[in-house]
Amino acid sequence: MDAISVIRTKRDRGELTPEQIDWVIDAYTRGEVADEQMSALAMAILLNGMNRTEIARWTAAMIASGERMNFDALSRPTTDKHSTGGVGDKITLPLAPLVAACGAAVPQLSGRGLGHTGGTLDKLESIPGWRAHLSNEEMLNVLDTTGAVICAAGDGLAPADKKLYALRDVTGTVEAIPLIASSIMSKKIAEGTGALVLDVKVGSGAFMKTIEDARELASTMVALGTDSGVRTVALLTDMSTPLGLTAGNALEVRESVEVLAGGGPQDVIDLTLALAREMLDAAGLKDADPEKALADGSAMDVWRRMISAQGGDPDATLPTAREQHVVTAPASGVLIRLDAYDVGVAAWRLGAGRARKEDPVQAGAGVELHAKPGDTVTEGQPLMTLHTDTPEKFDYALKALPESYDIAPAGTSFSPLPVVRERIA
Repeated sequence: MDAISVIRTKRDRGELTPEQIDWVIDAYTRGEVADEQMSALAMAILLNGMNRTEIARWTAAMIASGERMNFDALSRPTTDKHSTGGVGDKITLPLAPLVAACGAAVPQLSGRGLGHTGGTLDKLESIPGWRAHLSNEEMLNVLDTTGAVICAAGDGLAPADKKLYALRDVTGTVEAIPLIASSIMSKKIAEGTGALVLDVKVGSGAFMKTIEDARELASTMVALGTDSGVRTVALLTDMSTPLGLTAGNALEVRESVEVLAGGGPQDVIDLTLALAREMLDAAGLKDADPEKALADGSAMDVWRRMISAQGGDPDATLPTAREQHVVTAPASGVLIRLDAYDVGVAAWRLGAGRARKEDPVQAGAGVELHAKPGDTVTEGQPLMTLHTDTPEKFDYALKALPESYDIAPAGTSFSPLPVVRERIA
């Protein structure tokens, strides 16, 4: 085998053989295939695609590059959720303890934010003392004692994907659907969960801007999971507007705790419950009642135990930014659009996100929303508050916002898109 022949096959719209795929993934992981060669192959895949057989073999090869976890010793069925990323997407935080409170085990391996999309680990690290990095033994112990764990994936899990993901990020090939699908599913299958629910975002704040692309990605991932023996279902969910009323790390933790306490924004509650029902159903716990577990405080109890088990203090005061800037409504009327991407970019520029993986983030930075589409607003009232420790960032963040919202005359009718747009199984 050699890298050039593999690249030429896909460049010329050919189908990669199982042997070619196994070899190139293994050789790239070992350093025998150079970054520039894998970059060329990734671009060929972006431009020419892969069929289901190729994607399945590519995913299997990435799984085989590292270890596989096993949760057979647990007394509970395992079920997990993966989101393709968005703005204000704090759903994992209330969801994992909620599903655990209903009798499942939730091994949630999460990541960090990059660009305008937030990362679950960055959010949780705003809680004093909380640790993202656990050994496999520590992860299993937290899972066994609390029912849920949210942590970083270990270096031994699909190392080929870790290396390839970093390369895709700097070569303009992040959007390749076969590579997105295999990246997500290689980690989730290697993780060893018995059931998986995929939250595939669609809209301006998502990687998939159109319902057609989101549907293709969801269908591809559901097929990969099903073929690997993992009960898999996908929900296509709206990301044209930010989820909830916050985008930022500590801001989103605070909002998540509000949801666990029985309050919080309705869209966050609705999506949390929709995903919880799918996860429990996939785990065989069809009679569980997540709405009751949210209302009676049992989900909050699991949250507190889970945070404590990873070194965090659930009672600690969360960080707040030193500086705020209020954006007011320029006119009275009905807010009919609030663009998720623009809000995400503003939060990123304020310090809530990073341009490179090694960049630090500000725990208190972000955007707090005071109105959502459908709300009536009056001229001069606060639309959003920007938070940062570095006030020189305000001007740059504000440049993302002038075209981010539309206000229609009073009395204009408005019909929001549903939070869950489609289900694919």
